[in-house]
Amino acid sequence: MPDSAAGSSARLYRVALPMSVGFDHPAARRSTSDSLVLALTLDGLTGVGECAPRAYVTGETSGSVSEALRRVPLDKLFARLRTTPARQLLDRLREDGFEATFGVDGGNNLICLLETAVLDLIGHQLGLSAGELVWPGAPVADKVAISQVLDLSIGAEEFLDTRGPFHFVKVKASDDIDRDVRTVTAIRERLGPAPPVMVDANMSWTPATAVPYARRLRAAGVTLIEEPLPRRSWEDLRTLRRATGVGVLLDESVCTIEDARAAVAHEACDAVNVRVAKNGGLLRSARLIEYARSAGIGFQIGVQVAETGPLINASRALALRAPDALAVEGGQSDRFFSEADTIVSPRPAVDRTANTVAPADGPGFALRLEAAAERWAFLHWTHADWHPTTSEETSP
Repeated sequence: MPDSAAGSSARLYRVALPMSVGFDHPAARRSTSDSLVLALTLDGLTGVGECAPRAYVTGETSGSVSEALRRVPLDKLFARLRTTPARQLLDRLREDGFEATFGVDGGNNLICLLETAVLDLIGHQLGLSAGELVWPGAPVADKVAISQVLDLSIGAEEFLDTRGPFHFVKVKASDDIDRDVRTVTAIRERLGPAPPVMVDANMSWTPATAVPYARRLRAAGVTLIEEPLPRRSWEDLRTLRRATGVGVLLDESVCTIEDARAAVAHEACDAVNVRVAKNGGLLRSARLIEYARSAGIGFQIGVQVAETGPLINASRALALRAPDALAVEGGQSDRFFSEADTIVSPRPAVDRTANTVAPADGPGFALRLEAAAERWAFLHWTHADWHPTTSEETSP
């Protein structure tokens, strides 16, 4: 084994945790998680990263990302980690990004998976939190309020009775505009004018229906519409904004900073949804936030449904240093997964009495993998190659 690979290993987990409560919206219905978790171990320290591929968002799947990962020369990655001082490597990552620093090309979720694992490892090496790794010196809040999402698996009355307090409400659109209008009306009648209310259509509207739908929802009290049309429908989005005066937040249409620039150039949006996996990692997500600020548009810090750990703490690290975010989704692993199934410790917590989250305490993402994760292990890397895990390796 080459010296550069000595003391280094990797383990990949394909995690499909059963969800205690399902989550339905126009683009997908989910009853299990779908994440890849990567553990990189170097000289006794381990960094843990995560991605959550969604075919309808970036075109990637857990299978396609796994195959792409197998083609990444991890021996060279570990050699760079070993031979470059951690502080110097972190400076290069901040300046040039993950792909240029490590010479790795790939889709957003592959880069996210590798970058989050590497950043977590560097965090442990330097004793720095995830937020300090990305935005050094930025003030960190003691807590940040999170939004509540009303999906199609729960009725409006139950949602209003059980999910408060409400700082920002996102409603997943149905295939019935009358139902959606009734939902927004019920929210406004109960909560009044204060909290913003956004309807997320998940690309399900058409250019013909978008303007009348948006007008009806605006009359009911909606503040924003998220991703109403097929992705990157720049001209139709501009028409929608001009015809209705409703604010538009883009999600699936903005996977890269180039997408954001195109949306701004076409006057197609008022805000963007920043999600660490969708946008290619923590560093790219931070750059997208900085671009949104410079372009004078808003941003939400969102999550993929059913993230399992590192991604949740990654997005929270941004949120706790971004007081100008329109909304923060915060992750719901406490609601989605039983404590027995949770694969990381400590489990990302939410103060449900106030619907707020606080900073994680520790270096990197401040998490460690638990024995429960081994159920989902399916590849390990040693001696410059990937190998399937064996039943002995994954047994409790």
